[in-house]
Amino acid sequence: MFTGLVTAIGEFRQVQGVGAGRELEIAAPWTDLVVGESIAVDGACLTVETVTPAGFTVHLVTTTLERTRFGATVVGDRCNLERAVQVGNRLGGHLVQGHVDGVGEVLGVAGHGDAWLVDIAVPPVVAAASVPLGSVTVDGVSLTINAMPAPGVIQVSLIPFTLQHTTLGARQAGDQVHLEGDAVGKYVRAMLQPHLGTKAD
Repeated sequence: MFTGLVTAIGEFRQVQGVGAGRELEIAAPWTDLVVGESIAVDGACLTVETVTPAGFTVHLVTTTLERTRFGATVVGDRCNLERAVQVGNRLGGHLVQGHVDGVGEVLGVAGHGDAWLVDIAVPPVVAAASVPLGSVTVDGVSLTINAMPAPGVIQVSLIPFTLQHTTLGARQAGDQVHLEGDAVGKYVRAMLQPHLGTKAD
């Protein structure tokens, strides 16, 4: 479980195919990592396979590659990192499972005072769990949905702190982002589904 509060920015140091999957080596600042722990990498919960002098490695199986944009990752790309929350820690963001629901596309970025408004096209499963002023996770960052300007589109507002301490400040129109819809919204929708008369996405 995570909170969507990014605590470090990592860098992909090595990317290689391993069978049908991929192995990524990620530079990270932590010196107390242990094999087997979970780390959210751009919002995807991944398991530390080995600890390296500069960070750690993870193995991506086919299902992970199908749900994320990691298949296009290249050496030098940066990523948002968060270690799993410990019981007793403050929950400053929202409940994030680290399960990427799908990949969205940045439609536009516009300045609004000292903030940036980012419009993102989202897959149906995320749209269905989204409401104005609700929570969404974008590349592992806990954000509030500022508005829903069109069907299948959410808008988030990035404050200066988020722009400075995550990779979202570099996002431009056409970029892809990992999305996780609000867990509470997804459970409520699943429970109501039998009474709605429509199929789940």
